[in-house]
Amino acid sequence: MSRPSHIRILMTTDAVGGVWTYSCGLASSLVASGADVTLATMGPPASADQREMLRGSRVHLIDTNLALEWQDPEGRDFANAGRVFARVEARIRPDIVHLNSFREATLAWRAPTVLVAHSCVNSWALACRDTAWLVEPRWTRYTEQVAAALDNTQAWVCPSRSFHDDIMGIYQPRSPGAVIWNGIAAGGSPCRKRELIFAAGRLWDRAKNIGVLAAAAPGLGWPIQVAGPAGADSPSGLTWLGQLPHSALRGHLQHAAIFVSPALYEPFGLSVLEAAAAGCALVVSDIPTFRELWRGAALFFDPTDSQALHKALSALCADNLERTRLQRAAYEHSLTYSLARTTSGYLKLYEGLLASDRASPQAGRMEVRA
Repeated sequence: MSRPSHIRILMTTDAVGGVWTYSCGLASSLVASGADVTLATMGPPASADQREMLRGSRVHLIDTNLALEWQDPEGRDFANAGRVFARVEARIRPDIVHLNSFREATLAWRAPTVLVAHSCVNSWALACRDTAWLVEPRWTRYTEQVAAALDNTQAWVCPSRSFHDDIMGIYQPRSPGAVIWNGIAAGGSPCRKRELIFAAGRLWDRAKNIGVLAAAAPGLGWPIQVAGPAGADSPSGLTWLGQLPHSALRGHLQHAAIFVSPALYEPFGLSVLEAAAAGCALVVSDIPTFRELWRGAALFFDPTDSQALHKALSALCADNLERTRLQRAAYEHSLTYSLARTTSGYLKLYEGLLASDRASPQAGRMEVRA
């Protein structure tokens, strides 16, 4: 199958979490491959620091100010989303609509759609063992909308096999979906490391499980720095750096000897990949996603056991040879998750959808599906 030399892609994104990093990297790589990409933000507009990640990429950026689906589980803003995207699609006339959230897949797009599942409320709640509130009517509505989105889109994708299996188990979509691992652009060689432990995570997100790292910190001897938004009641024993620009975050990773992710829930974990690419030794929670992605290249621990984490970190801080071995293993394994590989996977998927669309073209005005 010949690859189209130029396709127009409309890609949704949000600036709240890792989806922004993923979207900027993939969109920039697609443009470099000859595509024309428009990123449409949902939720809060991207900050100046975030927009800097697109500098020189020729990616077009528009802000819709539409509600994020997990902030609007009842779908009160959904009819408005239909009107906004109808205008956007009419103006851009994309060949492919690449959705990085669920609900917009239930709009009747003219172009074929790809839905990428980066996370969902139900799988988050299951991982955090906090599911009682999911029976509330608004979250029941959310679950129905996610299931409908998976069934209405032409193709859906997950960034790991583990998360794909979660989606299949929870929503039982009609089609099996695909797995395309996330990737990042190749960087330079790792820098000289310092006696520093680094982590990244939002304190308010229970899934990031930063509290167990704080509990493990006393007596380690090495400082622990954490990037991400914190509150007034931030646990002691950690140095909180706040929300960092992406360039600053990568700078810290270049110098950290050890990176820790105690996450209870992580459909992929771009920060772990960036840490590995920077040559950090990885100490990560023993969850299915990390086992899938980092087996043989990381030290695993029970994320509910702060003493186990303390013991693992203490031993690694004291063992230069093992730390160096893990740093090398993480770096070498990070090369598996290249942005070029990710981009190729999506281009192949787009090609298949375009070929199917040419064989059985769909027409019709955009409207909200019931």
